[in-house]
Amino acid sequence: MNSPFKDLGGPAQPLLSARALVKHFALPRKLPWQPAGAVRAVDGVDFDVRKGETLGVVGESGCGKSTTARLVMQLLAQDGGELIFDGQAVGSQSLPLRDFRRQVQMVFQDSYSSLNPRLTIEHSVAFGPSVHGLPMAQAVARARDLLDRVGLEAQRFAGRYPHELSGGQRQRVNIARALALEPRLVILDEAVSALDKSIEAQVLNLLLDLKQDFALTYIFISHDLNVVRFISDRVMVMYLGEVVEIGDVHTVFDHPRHPYTRALLRSIPSMDPEQRTETAPLAGDPPNPIDPPSGCRFHPRCPKAQACCERKAPTLLTGSDGDAVRCLMYEADSGYPSWHLNAVEAV
Repeated sequence: MNSPFKDLGGPAQPLLSARALVKHFALPRKLPWQPAGAVRAVDGVDFDVRKGETLGVVGESGCGKSTTARLVMQLLAQDGGELIFDGQAVGSQSLPLRDFRRQVQMVFQDSYSSLNPRLTIEHSVAFGPSVHGLPMAQAVARARDLLDRVGLEAQRFAGRYPHELSGGQRQRVNIARALALEPRLVILDEAVSALDKSIEAQVLNLLLDLKQDFALTYIFISHDLNVVRFISDRVMVMYLGEVVEIGDVHTVFDHPRHPYTRALLRSIPSMDPEQRTETAPLAGDPPNPIDPPSGCRFHPRCPKAQACCERKAPTLLTGSDGDAVRCLMYEADSGYPSWHLNAVEAV
């Protein structure tokens, strides 16, 4: 079987590379003599984030998106694997965590709990730079400038407290706070999902403007596939702790290769009454992350599964263009019938 994917590396130096990231959360033993279980939240994740791009991350709840983001931010320590930031290993002598965190910041979903209710808006934004050695007067001046940049007039909002702001205004404060250390990479974990649609559109446009003005790179995590398509340059699809597909946003949305990606995209609601969804695009619940299925983790729910899918675990095959897919139908000599591959490609 000829495969369009080979194990090739991209020619450009990525800003961030994750290699074989693993994070398992241990479970308490029910009985002392029983073996301890673990939730395999992230189980060997590999991906690159290119300089200046927005990488969208999508998947069902519980697939490992937010855990991956926290591993990248080093809010959680990985059980295995490594992170390479601009050619340097994160946590090494050449790039200690303090220096890494100054270059990577995160915006969380809950805009209210992310802010200290006892600090004014300007002091919330100025806190990070002051901790990293910037004199407080300069930190406050930077905070006021950033508040203006995110659409909050400093003269009106700098002295207010989080409870005095709306959800959209608080999220703008969180964005300003993330930019206060002049980072190169910003992780946005469901940063607009709690906002109503009109405010969401404003914040998305703000993020695009800030990306251009500050030469930023984004990792954008969201359940809203339409938002991901709007803001992303490339998309990474996760399922049960693994990356199943990654590629250019137009390629993934218009010509998805993995059966899970196809089912995920068919779940997008349509406003066209002639295109009603009458059958569920995907049957069954996600498997137990404590005891994932053998072989391909998606095979119990996959409409294209064959006998080999239960026995053999697919590898993430990367093409010369950087696009990748984890599916036996694209692996040479995987045991997947070639006649069925031709039928799948015709879909």
